Amino acid sequence: MNYFELFTLAIPETIIVLTALVVLAADLVALRELELRFRFIIGGMIACAGCAGAIAWILISHTQANAFGGMLVVDPQTQFVKIALLALTIFTILLSIDSDFTPHVGEYLGLILLGAVGMMFLVSAEDILMIFIALELTSLSLYILAAFNKRDVKSAEASLKYFLFGGMSAAFTLFGLSLVYGLSGTTNLPEIATALAGKGLDPLLVVAIVMVVIGFGFKVAAVPFHLWAPDAYQGAPTPSAAFIASGSKVASFFIFAKVMAIGFAGKEIEGSGAWHGYTAGWIPVVAIIAALSMVLGNLVAIVQTSVRRLIAYSAIAHAGYMLIAVLSHNEQSLSSLIYYAVTYGLTTIGAFGVVAVVERGTGGEKLSDFAGLSRRAPLVSFCMLIFMLSLAGIPPLAGFFGKFYVFAAAVKGGAANLGLLWLVILAVAMSAVSLYYYLQVLKQIYVKDAPPAAAPIRASVLTRIVLMVLAGLVVLFGCAPNLLIDWR
Repeated sequence: MNYFELFTLAIPETIIVLTALVVLAADLVALRELELRFRFIIGGMIACAGCAGAIAWILISHTQANAFGGMLVVDPQTQFVKIALLALTIFTILLSIDSDFTPHVGEYLGLILLGAVGMMFLVSAEDILMIFIALELTSLSLYILAAFNKRDVKSAEASLKYFLFGGMSAAFTLFGLSLVYGLSGTTNLPEIATALAGKGLDPLLVVAIVMVVIGFGFKVAAVPFHLWAPDAYQGAPTPSAAFIASGSKVASFFIFAKVMAIGFAGKEIEGSGAWHGYTAGWIPVVAIIAALSMVLGNLVAIVQTSVRRLIAYSAIAHAGYMLIAVLSHNEQSLSSLIYYAVTYGLTTIGAFGVVAVVERGTGGEKLSDFAGLSRRAPLVSFCMLIFMLSLAGIPPLAGFFGKFYVFAAAVKGGAANLGLLWLVILAVAMSAVSLYYYLQVLKQIYVKDAPPAAAPIRASVLTRIVLMVLAGLVVLFGCAPNLLIDWR
């Protein structure tokens, strides 16, 4: 394969990089003297046009290729995930247009686009070197986005914690992947699995697996590597927090599943997570992390008074649910994981959009700030109702079918997979617990009375349209889940 063919495969990423450069140049050269809102509108429209162009290219091109030994893999599945990531990026940008937390519009939008490029390269990689480089490109963008509100000390604190934990996780990931390379002599995931087959659990391989799981555990905010998430979700600017909670989750879970299912394939390496039937391998390690994430995330979310932190601990619990799909790693599990992650991303961006509206209207994001929201902003409140019930897993919304497909994949295949039944039962029980704190938010919105002097909360037309579209997609993908499950 020559470099022109490689460029052809990377045209969507190239479009986004060029769009980022155009946004930066336009803001620097022509937009600096305009009002901040107009700068966000023009820059946001350019950014969204670039993302739409990349989506259009993916849809009209039907290329399938594996370039340079897994450095860039293009197939229908990775193309679909890229489209989902670009859609989440567009929604994030649209919700950013009403923001006023920074005058550096071009830099902010450019970082969002560069983060999206990192995620797109990440999901296309089946080479551990490329995976690490794409992870760092994504992470560096997100660290800066978390600190973009220079007027809020919480934003700086959130970014610092995110960066410090991220730096440690990168070290663990790099060390683990270097051990994998040393043991296998290759950086290609399928070739790694072939090289490790039949060798059993070498002590160095055990260390490598643990290091890799720690690194990816941080990226997906799983217990006990979750400590950065509540502060990042609370302190980062709302659109940045939405992007961290949605796009990075989709990309990180997709590549985590590929690394474990392809690179560490084989019964001797996988082990077993069956109740009272544990055997050494990566499956019991991830199973324990999944269980801890579901339990701690849901129980700690109950006592939160900040809606942002509540969403953060909810995200930790949802990471536990999605890890069940990583554990089952059969034909159905990856498609169910993609469905879950994409619909969760849409729902979370919508929830953060409502939080942004409330913050602009009340100056806070505590549960008490949502009191009487249904009378002050009926349309926004109805959208929040859909988002909260979907996160809780209430049918016929997308959140219900996301959990259903993941749990079904975990017990598919008869007795061989029933070893994960205990984890599915725990997940169902924790889903019931989660309903309590989601209903607490809705109780404030629909039952509690607003303060006596509270004025109506007005959201811009664009924000209301975006929230309505997100809520509509959550309902649509719940009523017609095959639109995502059977996409080719």
